[in-house]
Amino acid sequence: MKSLSKLLALLLVGLLLMVIGLGFALTHLFDPNDYKDDIRALARDKAGIELALNGDLGWSLFPWLGLEIHDASVASLQAPQAPLADVKRLGFSVRVLPLLRKEVQMSAIRVDGLTLNLERNQQGQGNWETVGKPANAATPSNAETSSANSSPAADSSKPPVSLNIDSLSINDAQLNYRDAKTGEQFSVENLQLSTGAVAEGQRIPLEMHGFFSMAKPLLRARADLKGGLRFDLGLKRFAFEDLHLQGEASGEPLNGKTLTFTAQGQLLLDQSAQLAQWTGLQINANQLKALGEVTVKQLDKSPKLSGSLSLANFDARAFIEGLGQTLPPMQDGNSLRRVELFAQLEGSDKHLRLDDLKFKLDDSQFTGTIGIASFAKQALRFDLNGDKLNLDNYLPPKSEAQTAEAKARKAQVKDALGTPGAGTTALPDKPTTETWSDEPLLPLEALRKLDIAGSVTIKQLTVDGIPLDSVNAKLKAKQGVLTLEQFGAGVFGGNVGASAKLDAQSDTPTLSISKEIKGIAIEQVLKARDQEQVIKGSLFFDTQLTARGNSLKRIINSLNGNAQFSLREGVLVGANLEQQLCEGIALLNRKALSAPIEGRDTVFQQLGGTLRIKNGIATNRDLKANLPGLSVAGEGDIDLRVLGIDYLIKILIEGDRRDMPDEACQVNERFAGIEWPLRCRGPIELGARACRLDQEGMGKITAQLAGKKLTDKLEEKLGDKVSPELKDALKGLFGR
Repeated sequence: MKSLSKLLALLLVGLLLMVIGLGFALTHLFDPNDYKDDIRALARDKAGIELALNGDLGWSLFPWLGLEIHDASVASLQAPQAPLADVKRLGFSVRVLPLLRKEVQMSAIRVDGLTLNLERNQQGQGNWETVGKPANAATPSNAETSSANSSPAADSSKPPVSLNIDSLSINDAQLNYRDAKTGEQFSVENLQLSTGAVAEGQRIPLEMHGFFSMAKPLLRARADLKGGLRFDLGLKRFAFEDLHLQGEASGEPLNGKTLTFTAQGQLLLDQSAQLAQWTGLQINANQLKALGEVTVKQLDKSPKLSGSLSLANFDARAFIEGLGQTLPPMQDGNSLRRVELFAQLEGSDKHLRLDDLKFKLDDSQFTGTIGIASFAKQALRFDLNGDKLNLDNYLPPKSEAQTAEAKARKAQVKDALGTPGAGTTALPDKPTTETWSDEPLLPLEALRKLDIAGSVTIKQLTVDGIPLDSVNAKLKAKQGVLTLEQFGAGVFGGNVGASAKLDAQSDTPTLSISKEIKGIAIEQVLKARDQEQVIKGSLFFDTQLTARGNSLKRIINSLNGNAQFSLREGVLVGANLEQQLCEGIALLNRKALSAPIEGRDTVFQQLGGTLRIKNGIATNRDLKANLPGLSVAGEGDIDLRVLGIDYLIKILIEGDRRDMPDEACQVNERFAGIEWPLRCRGPIELGARACRLDQEGMGKITAQLAGKKLTDKLEEKLGDKVSPELKDALKGLFGR
């Protein structure tokens, strides 16, 4: 037995030496470089690629089947002169015996200096699409297609190949992409990829670093990626665990600024369930911090997206400026400093909607729904509810020209006032200079692209200094037609309702407005707009207007329509009409007032009338007002083009109706039925303070009263000696 054991041992040692000797002979006496042409031919015939082997080939046989390639490239047979990929060094080895058990056990795979050049031509065809096809590739026959389709089914019963790799490293790789049709061009440079042991079902540590660049617009970015990769080829399931991506970007879109970003979470792609997920989502971009999760189903059909998104409170102004973007000037330079959002996501490849929205903007809070109904049409839909919003904070500040104009108009008002309430200065001149700008007002091209439909409800809204309560609005815009279907709000003790339509399809847009105001305190409106409070009272207003043009000047000059107005329980501030009229009566009575009438204002019960507006001029022919002791009627024009008024007001007076009237201001029977003239002319801001007694009209009244006195004396002298016909003739003569 000892001899047999020795013999077997010697045989085994001999066989081992023979195998080692054979391996040594094959690896040292057999040079694969001598067979480069044969390898190229096999690659061309069997793989359908053009393989260039410019460097040396090295190999090992046992126990590892190893191969090392230097300076090689791959191209399609259709364009062999344009390599799709080239590599400076590729080395890998496979354990021989496990191959017999359908197991691939590999040592470290190392790739150095890999370059991929991907291109699309003017017809949109990629150079990688022809790889693996013969130079004269034709459409495969039905038989070939049937055979190809049936092959996987025939092999499906075979056990899957088990893959195990000690590690994978790619160093100094580069990817270049160019689209000749669109001009798009980007690249990945200095790409470094390294992994731990690669095995199916096991967590594979992975790290990747690289630089990315884009040509149009010029943009460069650096990114570092870490995490663990897990896959199951049988279930077509891939998971990236503990993803951590960080980097920074700069370039033309950022205008010299740098964007620093990070992303974390768990990624899953399950092709068998047609499902993709990103849970534990965390994204940071400069000041922006986002949390949430995203799930996409039906990847093979029309994808369906769901999830949630939360933006922590951040400084949107600093964030936007940090991206190199310049915000338009706003009246409040501290606006957009506090922004916060939470919403549930619902969407597809065609739309996206944010439900259960909770949005904070500075001091404002909104809830509701907002979304894009169609990415292709950029169709915006929304239904929002807010607590308060000062819209003025986000509107452009008033220009220097507007400020100078306001100051000039205030100075004009001050100069025209003279002594408050006395009306002792000359009648102001009527304005003649148009103050409206002829600069384009509306971005017509942008308006024509709008596709909007939605509604907004806000408890408190401030616009142009005017606070509105319980605001509700419904609007839509499509194909250049913008419609305010409904607008309602409470304001200064009253309410306002409106609807409007803007047709911007042509270069000369048309505008139509219907507006109704009920019981608004007009003095509060003037105060909110920093204007002189020349009048007080409850305003009732109803109007329908049309206009054309794309500037304030053209809109005002083309303004047409009708309006009805009524001002109730009003006060003409700083205009003591009673004082002026008493002075006129005292003059006619040839007496002096014992004391000036106290007060600087004129109180009235109601003032109203109708306006017909034509090309920016509002004409009023039925002005009526009821004042204490006075009955007023008037007619005139309001020139909206120059913001001027020109009115002739006729007043029937009852005189001093106080408990202890001034004798000089009492109306005797001689003044009964006489219309006292008042002329109002000047800037509209003056209100009643632009009114003076019409001196020409007063002269006529004096003559009329003198004639009436002479008639009375003739009647007294002649008595019944004068016929009634002569009396009437005399009255008519002196009346004229």
